[in-house]
Amino acid sequence: MTSNTTIKFGTDGWRAIIAGEYTFANLERVAQAYAAFVKGESDANESIVIGYDRRFMSENFAHRVAQIMHGNDITTHLFSTDVPTPLVSWAVKELGAAGGVMITASHNPPHFNGFKIKAAFGGSAPPETTRAVESLLDKSEIRRGDFPQPEFGEDEPQLAGATQTYRRAIENYVDLERLKAMNARIVIDPMHGSGGLWVESFLQGGRLQTETIRAKRDPLFGGINPEPIDQNIRPAKDAVINSQALVALLTDGDADRVGAVNELGETMTMHEVVPLILLHLARNRRMTGGVVRTFSQSVLMTRLASKLNLKLYDTPIGFKYIADLMMRDDILIGAEESGGIGVKNHIPERDGILNSLLFLEAIAHAGKPPSEMVKDMHKEFGEFYFGRIDLHFEVARGQALVARLAAQTPAQVAGYEVAEVSTMDGTKLIFDDESWLLFRQSGTEPALRVYAEATSKQKMHELLEAGRAMTG
Repeated sequence: MTSNTTIKFGTDGWRAIIAGEYTFANLERVAQAYAAFVKGESDANESIVIGYDRRFMSENFAHRVAQIMHGNDITTHLFSTDVPTPLVSWAVKELGAAGGVMITASHNPPHFNGFKIKAAFGGSAPPETTRAVESLLDKSEIRRGDFPQPEFGEDEPQLAGATQTYRRAIENYVDLERLKAMNARIVIDPMHGSGGLWVESFLQGGRLQTETIRAKRDPLFGGINPEPIDQNIRPAKDAVINSQALVALLTDGDADRVGAVNELGETMTMHEVVPLILLHLARNRRMTGGVVRTFSQSVLMTRLASKLNLKLYDTPIGFKYIADLMMRDDILIGAEESGGIGVKNHIPERDGILNSLLFLEAIAHAGKPPSEMVKDMHKEFGEFYFGRIDLHFEVARGQALVARLAAQTPAQVAGYEVAEVSTMDGTKLIFDDESWLLFRQSGTEPALRVYAEATSKQKMHELLEAGRAMTG
């Protein structure tokens, strides 16, 4: 019953290297622990929804999880094709299931895969759930049943119905007729992930011209990480320039995150996209509610919330914290720096499909290209520019560095005096003009992330490079 591999859930799920720690044997251990958790919830409907992304062997891993669930006498709903993570979360809620499993490593490198747990409310499982599952590892014999693998593209009626209600929910949320009527050309880039042709499918039949690139499955994601950040999205930037597109809309490997490229072929950070969506929701759609800002999100979110008279919440990094607030309070928007955005009147979940369309709706309302929208926002709320570098650090080494910077904080960085230190999630050095530099060890992969936001691009780059030097 025991294994030498220690399994820990990170920021969002358990992730590991395929054929290293991510093996069928270890997957069975995790699935059995989750099955025991579901069986232990006395008032739970013992049914589970299982989905998977386009990574290597994801469909086989998902089928093995289904076999374990079935072996534990849990009603099992397994998608027949790769699907976006938000669809799995939607289906969990729609079917009244006890929870869900998404086989994905999201934005991690191609040689990773993972196991995300979705809660009955249709969002990321809270920390107490993942801790409970961890505590049940190797506590019961693995029970594997004979569960047939569905024919590709032939979902059972319950899942097919959930897919249709998910589509209708997006159609009702976004003004698709206005988007289709735009006299513009846009690029859509799912980065070979399970976003596929989803965004394009909502925009057909009007004047708007769409071009979807990197839509086919590639388990190697073209040799990059399927994360819509600058170093990974050259094809989208080139496509915008070559086709003179208004914008490129991107989703990550499992389509729960969003990214964008402006009409100049420049990567837009989430410190630009998220505040613009917030402004659109509050001013154009006249929606109200709280604003949730994770620890690496923008200073602009604070300024916007103040001017719009919306309550601001600060949380550690991880969408599970946003989902928890969305369940308890009236939240308009909650967002991560990494592109995970949750909005009011939808499931408490990141949804790259919905938010791609919602950002396009913001552009349509503005009647101007994204770069001009950012300039207008900076003119009203102040200029802030964001950057991030990822360094390969083993977890223990990165955690030690972060702890040392908190305990022995430098008085100055790049010639700028440190005014304040915050350790909510990592170590953040804050300067007197609200610029900041954050060091944080990833909870999902061996990566130390160094983030900076500053009042000029030059200062942002100076802080980032100084941060890099401090890790040596």
